[in-house]
Amino acid sequence: MKKRFTLFAVLLIYLLPSCQETNTKVETPKETHELLGYSNQEAWGEHLVATMGCDDCHSPKVMTEKGPIPNLAFRLSGHPAGEVVPSIDRSTIEKNGMAACNSHFTAWIGPWGISYAANLTSDPSGIGNWSEEQFIRAIREGKYKGLESGRELLPPMPWPNYAKLNDKELKAMLAYLKTVPPVANVVPAPEPPVTAMK
Repeated sequence: MKKRFTLFAVLLIYLLPSCQETNTKVETPKETHELLGYSNQEAWGEHLVATMGCDDCHSPKVMTEKGPIPNLAFRLSGHPAGEVVPSIDRSTIEKNGMAACNSHFTAWIGPWGISYAANLTSDPSGIGNWSEEQFIRAIREGKYKGLESGRELLPPMPWPNYAKLNDKELKAMLAYLKTVPPVANVVPAPEPPVTAMK
């Protein structure tokens, strides 16, 4: 009997620390896990906006010795409203299926006409008043301003690629964009092609 008690006591001494260790493990909160390690939805959205290249077309640029970089004072504000597209032979570009852009990469000319990058800031002239439903529809279905009856988004907006993002990713992007400082900038309406499309 004494041997059994001693054996039980020895087992208890060895097993107790491992039981305590299992019970004291700190688990990652479910919310943080769902945000892929980011502290909040906005931080995750900022990562997505940066890595998906939204600045490439939606931010006016400043020229540096290394080339154009986003102008942080007007970050994600789209094509500057007062900026005129340089004179160019649009008919040759359109007929030959070519494309050209301005130095900011915010205005694009091609067979579709001229498209201007949208204002993505939190200003009402941007997406400040958009609902999650509108944002998801704009990206998932390529609808202008996320309206059901809206026209299709024009090139070079790669919405068919971004349409593969899930709702949580799109909601995180919108949550971040709503924190971007507002820039009042009413982007010009797109222009139709100058040549007849075949």
